[in-house]
Amino acid sequence: MHIPSLKEVVSPEEWALRCDLAACYRLVALYGWSDLVFTHISAKLPASVSGDAHHFLINPYGLMFDEITASSLVKVDEQCSKVIASDFPVNPAGFVIHSAVHEARHDAQCVLHTHTRAGVAVSAQAGGVLPISQQSTFVLGSLAYHAYEGVAFRDDEKPRLQADLGQANFLVLRNHGLLVVGESIADAFLSMYTFESTCKIQIDAQSGGGELTQVNPLIVKGVAEAMRVQTGGLGGAFVWPSLIRKLKRTDSDYAS
Repeated sequence: MHIPSLKEVVSPEEWALRCDLAACYRLVALYGWSDLVFTHISAKLPASVSGDAHHFLINPYGLMFDEITASSLVKVDEQCSKVIASDFPVNPAGFVIHSAVHEARHDAQCVLHTHTRAGVAVSAQAGGVLPISQQSTFVLGSLAYHAYEGVAFRDDEKPRLQADLGQANFLVLRNHGLLVVGESIADAFLSMYTFESTCKIQIDAQSGGGELTQVNPLIVKGVAEAMRVQTGGLGGAFVWPSLIRKLKRTDSDYAS
């Protein structure tokens, strides 16, 4: 599939963001979190690029995540209308959740949403995320829940989703999947890695059938400080360069 390069069309700052977002899509596929062509990862362009307008990058609908490149990403506005001409379609219905989060959370450069098996399984459990692993303590420090309202394509769901999310960075979409908010693409990826690991561990632990040992609530309460000390607040910059090196060893055409 030939996709004309946008490297000389967009600003260097936008190109760098496009490369990071394309890498994120490829890494999501590599780690097995994709759902064919469904779900989205969105990135908001900084004011230095878009001025007073609110512009976002999102996947071209119909491409597998391991096909997405920096140039194939589609630039859209708040209504998911194309800002730069593209031969690829976009999915306005799929952008409803993302636009709601970006609208309410100005700190959110990246919103990453998945439908993984473990994530949906935990989202269906009445108890939600349980404090049974070190990974879960990072999530529980900033976790919210949003009740299932059917396929999320109605704008009238936005206020309820925004209210439920509040200032949390991890969101369980009940009976649906997982969502994370990141100040950068790197932050969002690392948060989803932790969230997904939390859910996998929980399902595995429950499948053993025995009584589970829960983490002391005082430890869970103090996790925010532990996150700050260990990784700069679960900062993706701590691990992102190594992930890019990993990707480039086998899948370097994302930055095209």
